[in-house]
Amino acid sequence: MRLSSLLITAAPFAIAAALGLLAANSIVDVIEDNSELGIRRSLDDHGLTWAEVQADGLRVMLTGTAPSEAQRFKAVSTAGSVVDAARVIDEMAVADSASMQAPRFSIEILRNDSGISLIGLVPAETDRAKLVKTLQSIAGDASVSDLLQTADYDTPEHWEDSVEYGIKALKKLPRSKISVEAGAVTIRAMTDSAEAKRDLEKDLERAAGHDLKLALDISAPRPVITPFTLRFLIEEGEARFDACSADDEESRTRILAAARKAGLSDNADCIIGLGVPSPRWGEAAELSIAALAELGAGSVTFADADITLLAAEGTQQAVFDRVVGELENRLPEVFSLHSTLPRPKDDANGEAPEFVATLSPEGLVQMRGRLSDELARAATESYARARFGSASVHTAARLDDTLPENWPMRVLAGIEALSHLSNGAVTVTPEMISIFGKTGKQDASARIARLLVAKLGQSARFDIDVEYLEKLDPIAAIPTPEECEARIGKILETSKINFEPGSYTPDANSQNIIDAIAEILKECGEIKMEIGGYTDSQGRESMNLALSQARAQAVLNALRERRILTSSFKAKGYGESNPVASNETEEGRDANRRIEFKLIRPEPMVETETALESLETQPAEEEAGSPAEEDEASAAEEAGKVSADAADKATADEQDKASADEADEATAEEEKPDEQTGAEETDK
Repeated sequence: MRLSSLLITAAPFAIAAALGLLAANSIVDVIEDNSELGIRRSLDDHGLTWAEVQADGLRVMLTGTAPSEAQRFKAVSTAGSVVDAARVIDEMAVADSASMQAPRFSIEILRNDSGISLIGLVPAETDRAKLVKTLQSIAGDASVSDLLQTADYDTPEHWEDSVEYGIKALKKLPRSKISVEAGAVTIRAMTDSAEAKRDLEKDLERAAGHDLKLALDISAPRPVITPFTLRFLIEEGEARFDACSADDEESRTRILAAARKAGLSDNADCIIGLGVPSPRWGEAAELSIAALAELGAGSVTFADADITLLAAEGTQQAVFDRVVGELENRLPEVFSLHSTLPRPKDDANGEAPEFVATLSPEGLVQMRGRLSDELARAATESYARARFGSASVHTAARLDDTLPENWPMRVLAGIEALSHLSNGAVTVTPEMISIFGKTGKQDASARIARLLVAKLGQSARFDIDVEYLEKLDPIAAIPTPEECEARIGKILETSKINFEPGSYTPDANSQNIIDAIAEILKECGEIKMEIGGYTDSQGRESMNLALSQARAQAVLNALRERRILTSSFKAKGYGESNPVASNETEEGRDANRRIEFKLIRPEPMVETETALESLETQPAEEEAGSPAEEDEASAAEEAGKVSADAADKATADEQDKASADEADEATAEEEKPDEQTGAEETDK
């Protein structure tokens, strides 16, 4: 055959093969483009923009670095939903897990007159709209600035409880900074007095219970002391302060050092306040105390810039003149010294007149002794009734028109001083006012001294012997949560809350026990406590669990009926778990059927080392936080106490009722006749 014939015959086949190959390549290109485009769009729709797609024929390769293993799997699944999963080739890497640790979530809540600001990092699933709405209800007409950032990580344990407590605390603090972290809250605020500070600290600590790590930095501005008073005495070899004021730490240190050198042995303190008449107050007090120590006995009293030095009877005139002369020459220029050396008493004039008022622990006041006239007696009775109550005052004083002219003023000042005590007495004579007794106010002596100086002048002689008792302090006397738990446990050691057989109703004998527990809880205030119910092992386990839950809830309801704050309580049934005795004997089973009260304590927490700055939120914090920090330094308004949210309590009550209803249904279901366990259930 000729070559030309062969070429003519093969040419059509070659052309057809070339055309087929070209068409196949075009089809493959179309398939690759469509696959790559479809997968890319699907990945973008799912937020997987970090993934790269490359098609090679029918194969689709995924590359890139996934933030987590879950994100890598999500990318593979997304590609597999567009093309056959067998065609997807996974060549993705996963970011180092050590570098992807969850950040430390935190919120800085700043509140002042201009409004509330939120700064920090929160989990992405946090309902920020609800949070802002809640804070807006607290801010009122003021604004709420939401400067929070979010991160897509799991919400850490205790985060929601911490945020809830921070909001609750914010209601009580019109000027404050609250830092919230998971399981920890730090509060910085100001109050208008030391007493308000103590009250606020107790309230915040008690509301936190044991679930949170609470750090408080509550400060009180310096009180304005009028007059600026100091009174130091040396009597019978013992030195003490009746009142002590200082203008700063350095002044307080100088005064206390001089007092210790003069013989002061107890743990006295000076109140730092405003109103000092001279910046050289500490120097003047130091010199005067040293002068009194040189005399050996007597008193020195400051009322602003007026100083009264009263020597003891029997002091040598020459020593008195020398000490007073040296003190006058060394005192700062603004201070004025008045010195007195009492003369020996002349007993020829008979017994000195006196007025005595006593205050009993029950609040009853008896007044006896002498008053100058009817007008003075009426004024004295009226003043005492205004201070102690009309029904609490009894007067048995006689009239004496020979009393000194200033006698009514001395009597009224003594009665006002007595009102600072829980119980005690005041004795008024022409030369001296003596007051002694017990009080629950730590600064009662200083208050009485300032009062008497203001009413009677800086040269007045008075003696104050007041003892502070913690049990009389309405704040310090509140038992700690641990003490409350121990006292309730002591009751349940000797008594037991029993129930009607097969029921969750406490029997008649248990009512007195619940009454005793309620009295303890009234003293404890708002604490977090769990009421646990337990049964023995007889009967079905599900029946025991439901019955124990119903019994615990019944005790909680009984406490609520006695007007106990139970919003922070919870009832939990443990069934037959945690036995305290053997279930093989009747005595053991009886011991296992019990109710326990336990404090809800925090679980151990592991601190994360990753700082908020790792997500580059620090600049936003610093920029937004500086103005708020400046506002925080302004003078504080009164940190008023805010009662617990009534809506929250109502919700808690509804939840408690729902729990009780569920327990009732479960108990009724389990108490249906059962041939095998009927006798055992009846025994419970």
